[in-house]
Amino acid sequence: MRTEALYGVGGSFASRLRAPTVRASEGYPDEMESDAATVLQEALALSDRDRAGIAAELLASLPGPKGGLEVDSDEWLREIEGRARSARSGDTIPEDWATVEHLILRKLSSR
Repeated sequence: MRTEALYGVGGSFASRLRAPTVRASEGYPDEMESDAATVLQEALALSDRDRAGIAAELLASLPGPKGGLEVDSDEWLREIEGRARSARSGDTIPEDWATVEHLILRKLSSR
């Protein structure tokens, strides 16, 4: 599956996320190795879409939080199926996207 489909590259949510605070013209943290700094500088010169795709691939390559469910596990599938049944039956009260998006953006901006 392409990362564009997974991460909604180019969508309104993605476009509202803040850009990195370190820019090529500002230099890089001292601890960044020169090869990584070179790759970052070249990546920052790419289009928004290409940078988002690379970022999604890099994030997907990182280990998930300890104690979390593996996305391709049977346990994950049971969890998702249970949530879907709950939503279809009306046991779960849905929230509209604007509310959820606002909460996510507020949480991200407090980091």
